[in-house]
Amino acid sequence: MLKITLVKSTIGALPKHKKTVQALGLRKPNTSVEQQDNPAIRGMLNQVRHLVKVEEI
Repeated sequence: MLKITLVKSTIGALPKHKKTVQALGLRKPNTSVEQQDNPAIRGMLNQVRHLVKVEEI
């Protein structure tokens, strides 16, 4: 499991990155979600790594 926290606002981010953050289940800065650790999620996180913080649970 991965704990994903949105640490930076998506204002000014590319539209593709905004949609990726929404698809991860994040809405507002400093909110966290838990997702399964799989290649699809890892790819999404790699795309928005400058906006999120990831911790392994």
